[in-house]
Formats: sequence, structure tokens, C-alpha cells
Amino acid sequence: MLFQPDALRMKRDLADLVAINSENPPGGEGAVAEHLRGLLAPLGFAVRLIEYAPGRFNLEARLENGPGPVFAFNTHMDTVPAGDGWTSDPFVLAERDGKLFGRGACDCKGPLAAMVEALRLLVARRSGWSGTLMAVFTGDEEVASAGARHYAREGVHIDAVVVGEPTGNACFSAHKGSYRPVVRVEGKAAHSGSPHLGENAIFRAAELMPLIAAFHTEVLAKRSHPLVGSPSLTVTRIQGGHADNVIPFWCELLLDRRLIPGETDASAEAEILALLDQARERHGIRAAITGGHATTGGATDTPIGARVVQASIAAAAAAGVAAPGPFGFQGACDLVHFIEAGAEGTVVGAGDIRVAHRPDEFVPLDEFVASAAIYADIAQRLLQV
Repeated sequence: MLFQPDALRMKRDLADLVAINSENPPGGEGAVAEHLRGLLAPLGFAVRLIEYAPGRFNLEARLENGPGPVFAFNTHMDTVPAGDGWTSDPFVLAERDGKLFGRGACDCKGPLAAMVEALRLLVARRSGWSGTLMAVFTGDEEVASAGARHYAREGVHIDAVVVGEPTGNACFSAHKGSYRPVVRVEGKAAHSGSPHLGENAIFRAAELMPLIAAFHTEVLAKRSHPLVGSPSLTVTRIQGGHADNVIPFWCELLLDRRLIPGETDASAEAEILALLDQARERHGIRAAITGGHATTGGATDTPIGARVVQASIAAAAAAGVAAPGPFGFQGACDLVHFIEAGAEGTVVGAGDIRVAHRPDEFVPLDEFVASAAIYADIAQRLLQV
């Protein structure tokens, strides 16, 4: 292996990052950004903290090393709330059976620590690459990607980006997106002792939900993308009524529509509106989209022939990843915002997305250390002298 990460140093870095509570909500990325500035500035990086909202931060680090492309590492500094059910303190890194446990161990303070180590390794071998090396660490990925959206609007030029998320160190070159509209079903209020005088909006919503399920099964499940599979539509929240003794005149459903590359919020909204029109015409259900919840963003797909995809696959294979990719990421992440800003990119990182967001989140130690070498290898391949 060309690059040899320092495993003890990486564990110390991860322990320090896990100890900084950046649960989102509310965020707290500023403390993480300040800590990272203390690590990267001494390496020669020009570091900029960007306050995109009160108390919410991105970090940009830049090192120019001759002519060549601009390459960036990206991952996020926030985590989901720790929650209950942990067998050890979620903010104290614990090592057991070759695994490192802590909130953010794989999503995404593990990739964050590994990227910091990769930056160190690349700085130590500056004669072996030419171009501009960047780190763009963002806030709010776990809620609405406000940090990445803000950074993309700044118009900073980046040719290629590798986003850190748990992929088992394989190359993922596509990911799904998400769109979450609020659908309000209308009824008519009446005294609950005389329900025949009203129209129960909860009952009407119950009639609408099988139509939503049928649209998922009969339409969306028959579409497919070669890397991410099929799109989906489901109901994740419901609320309605305003008093114990009143027939509810409203009921709201939160829909979760997962997008595949080629689909957009607008195209998904148009299909849902058409479904609601059919529900009105055929069943008399009065419903409309009245709002929406924030999401990480849309779907994206980097062509397999792109240099960053080929470099990511080659680096993963060189590190011994049995199935180096490319694959499709079932969740959404910040990659789409960098691509919309003009970059090409992949998603690579240690760990398994299935243990993220859960109690006793962990990253395998061997994958964690290997990921730093993989990151450095990808950058070197793209910034060849």
C-alpha cells in the first residue's frame, strides 16, 4: 500500500471528534470546525470557517500545490441525536472486538477523521501530486443539507469530489434523493354524536392511503436504475382532528418519495398531484399538497467512465476491497449538491450504513484505517504529476 496511515493517531482524532457533541438538531458544527482548523492550519492549509446561518458552520481548507485540477474531500460534521439504548457512552469512543463505537463513528466522524489523515499523508508527499487539494466539511447534512447547499451557491470551482459516507470502502457513484410533501385531506366538521352530518377527514385519508400504496407497487416499483434500484412512495406521518368530540375536518399525511437518478422534486410532485386528481374524480377525496419537509436533496449518478469513479474503484481494489464497485447508495447525501455545482464525484467510506443512526453505532477498525489510505490514493490518482 502506497500510503501508510497512523492508526493510533486516527483513533485519537476520532475520539476527539466523537467527544464533540454535534447532534442535529441543533447542530453544534462550529466546535467541530474549530477543532478541525487546529488540525489543518498547521499542515499549510488555508482554512476558512463559513457561518451559513447563526451558529451553523462549514469549513473549507485549501492547499495549492502547482498546476492541475481541483480535488476535494467532503463529509459532514453533524450527527443524528444519540438517543437511548447505548451500552457505553455515545460520546466516548470505545474499542471492542476490533470495532470503534460512538455516535458518528461511521456517520460521519469516522470518514471525517480518515479524511484528515489522508490530508496529512498527501501533504507529506507533495512531490507526488500537483493541483489544488481541498477539504469541504459541511453542516446540517442529517436534516436538510443546508451547509452543502450554501457552499454550492458560493460557486467555488471543484473538478472532483469524494464524499465520505459508510460504504464498506467500496465506490458508490450514484445515490437516491428524497422529496417529502405534506398532503392535506379535507373533510367537514360536525358533532361526534352526529357523525352523519360531517365528513371524517381521517376516514377519507384512510381511503387515500391504499391508492398511494398501489401507486408505489404498480408504477414506481416497476421503474429501476441499475445502481440504486427502484423509487418508492410511502406515508411516514399522519395527524388530524382538533378535538375529542368533533368529526375531523382535516387530516395531514407526510409522504416520503425516494427519487432515482433522472427524477426530480418537480416530476415527483407532478405525479402525486395527478394521483390526488384521480382520487377526487373517482372517490370524491379532496386533497392537496400544502407544504413539505426539508430533505438532504435529490438523486444523482456519476458516469462510470468519469475519472473520479475509475480512481475510486482502483483505489478500493488496491486496498483489498473484494467488491470495489461501483454501487448505488440507497440514502441521500451531499454529493448531489457538489455535482449540481459542476463537480464529478463518488461516495466512499468505512462502515455499514445499516448501523448508522442506531445505538452502538460503530466502524470496523481495519476499514477505518484502510479508508484513509484509499482517500489519499484516490486524490493522488486524480492529481498525478
